[in-house]
Amino acid sequence: MADQKTIENIVREVLKSMAQTPQASTPRVTTQTGAVGLSPDRDYPLATKRPELLKTPTGKKIQDVTLEGILNGNIKSEDVRITPETLRLQAEIADGVGRTQFANNLRRAAELVAIPDERLLEIYNALRPYRSTKQELMEIAEEMEVKYNAKINAAFVREAAGVYERRKRLKAE
Repeated sequence: MADQKTIENIVREVLKSMAQTPQASTPRVTTQTGAVGLSPDRDYPLATKRPELLKTPTGKKIQDVTLEGILNGNIKSEDVRITPETLRLQAEIADGVGRTQFANNLRRAAELVAIPDERLLEIYNALRPYRSTKQELMEIAEEMEVKYNAKINAAFVREAAGVYERRKRLKAE
């Protein structure tokens, strides 16, 4: 395992790179979700320009995530995971600079945060060709939509089921 000095250096570099992220420049845009009305010019990068909007999954303010907090044990691994809200805010910024596809990817990721990692890996494996029947994929889509409110991702799984059916990539029943 890495020693304390190595961990300190890694954390310093990550925090330093967050503060040095270049700004984008485009006009103010509000997305279809209308999250906050962020402007890339005014609000990006969020960690330095709008830190009050960012919280950890445990509700800590982003300003509370410090090297000292990590070293003294006040900041745990669950405190440095991204939240759906942060991903949606980043999507709004991406929309503001015309990176629509990236914004959509961030919105899909925001939905996936609610799904436990182990289940996500199971879904990933089920989506590989010849691993699932159409019915199994439709059940996964239903689970994603109903249990996790992951509607965008559920639509993708349904679409995959249709594509696999047309291309004969489903598991034999």
